[in-house]
Amino acid sequence: MHVVTMILMLLLAVVVSTFIVKLLPLKVPIPLVQIVLGAALSMLGMPVSFDSHLFLLLFIPPLLFLDGWRIPKGALFGEWRPILSLAIGLVVFTVVGMGMLIHWLIPAVSLAVAFALAAILSPTDPVAVSAMTANSPLPSRIGHILEGESLLNDATGLVCFSFAVTAALTGTFSLGKASLSFVMVAGGGIIIGLALVWVVGRLNRLLVNFTGEDPAVQILISLLIPFAAYLPAEHVHVSGILAAAVAGIAMHYNELSGRTLASTRMQRTVVWDTVQTALNGIIFLLLGEQLPSMLRAMPDVAAQAGAASVGELVGYVFLITLALGLLRFGWVWISLSLLAFRRRLAGGKRGLPHWRVMAVISTAGVRGAITLAGILTLPLLMPDGSAFPSRDLAIFIAMGVIILSLVIASIALPLLTRGLHMDLPRAGAMNQENLARVATAEAAVRRLEALASQPLEDPHREALRSEAVTHIMDIYRRRLDYGDASGEHADDMHRLFEMERVLRIEALRAERDILFKLRTSSSIDDDVHRRLLHEIDLKEGSLTPAYKH
Repeated sequence: MHVVTMILMLLLAVVVSTFIVKLLPLKVPIPLVQIVLGAALSMLGMPVSFDSHLFLLLFIPPLLFLDGWRIPKGALFGEWRPILSLAIGLVVFTVVGMGMLIHWLIPAVSLAVAFALAAILSPTDPVAVSAMTANSPLPSRIGHILEGESLLNDATGLVCFSFAVTAALTGTFSLGKASLSFVMVAGGGIIIGLALVWVVGRLNRLLVNFTGEDPAVQILISLLIPFAAYLPAEHVHVSGILAAAVAGIAMHYNELSGRTLASTRMQRTVVWDTVQTALNGIIFLLLGEQLPSMLRAMPDVAAQAGAASVGELVGYVFLITLALGLLRFGWVWISLSLLAFRRRLAGGKRGLPHWRVMAVISTAGVRGAITLAGILTLPLLMPDGSAFPSRDLAIFIAMGVIILSLVIASIALPLLTRGLHMDLPRAGAMNQENLARVATAEAAVRRLEALASQPLEDPHREALRSEAVTHIMDIYRRRLDYGDASGEHADDMHRLFEMERVLRIEALRAERDILFKLRTSSSIDDDVHRRLLHEIDLKEGSLTPAYKH
């Protein structure tokens, strides 16, 4: 099938899957629907030539870049201890524990290949988790920890995977060299991601100062940055994945030093949301596309594993998935127990979180895109020309764990997260918001007063400006009247803002309705209709709740 036709079919399937999910009477997570659609496309005669290296290049950098860009940075750095514990400690724990378990469970799999399989099963997929919990969102703190973990554990898992594959090919392994290589690979990726964003940011601001800002060009630059970080990092043999993720984090701080146009930010958000939806959907469609061939190969794979039957092979997948969950739960419990012990030594009284919190973190360890792409990069041949040992078996187990973890999470997470709350300092966050609203309103009032004090030569224009300033100042002064973060009107302020937002959106929709009627009746031409409609859309966009991670 022609590549262009295949891409269009996959994008169409993403659109269809979205409508299917909304039309189904039961709440089914969209990744499961997309996997089924992918399998259906394969059975209908749409084979996809799957290049794992190309998959890593096209899909993973932009998604990790976007995650790094959008994740709340205060939460990321504020929760660095549990994030690093999961992203590094848990990955190493999983590689060692699961590697030995897989080798013991399936003796036909050598220890090096078992470690490679365990390593590629260690990274988690935040995209799948967010899709699973769309109807029952995770508490924000858990969500931030899982997002931060997934940003970093991809690099850790892939580095461990490459070490294990090298050991399988050469028959040698050095812990000291592996540790040094890990530091160099991770550090190099971080440096390249930071340096690239700094250089691009400086050049971009310099050019914008001379030529002005074009939203379309700025959006295109943002789309190219993750690839610009990934490719050089991979070329010098450091972590391209970590470079893309760090570039996303740095992009946030780079924008704080500049002033992007509001139209650029709004349009860019829409473009990136579209890219994210398309790439996420295609990932699960491609996983489903692999299902029919995987099922057909089950008898041969069972023989390769030394299993008595296909059922025993499926049992291995269930046991490995269960063991991954138990290892994750054990690591979380030990980590939180040590943290609680340290707090008690310091005089604190806070104990272990509710068991459901640990169960949610454990169940949310869903495997996805990185595992799929990574396992398919296993070499076909050994250096002596013989077949790579247990390759088909490792691929089958990895894909089985991905699908089974998705199914388990889709059932368990909505039940575990229902009514679950964590003790978070929400009052402090609300005070920060109120203080920020007051500060911005005061700055706006000062700017308006300064403008109003500047005389104009035209008395008519000065009168119009005075009237406009009075109208706008009234809005800001009402915000200040309700915006005392320490006063009793804070709740009233939020209710007022919400009421104003709802009413203004309804008024804009009425404007839009009459505008379409005027155009339908030919009372106005296309140019007027398009210009006024664009103004209304921009106003409504500014009133619509912003992207929530």
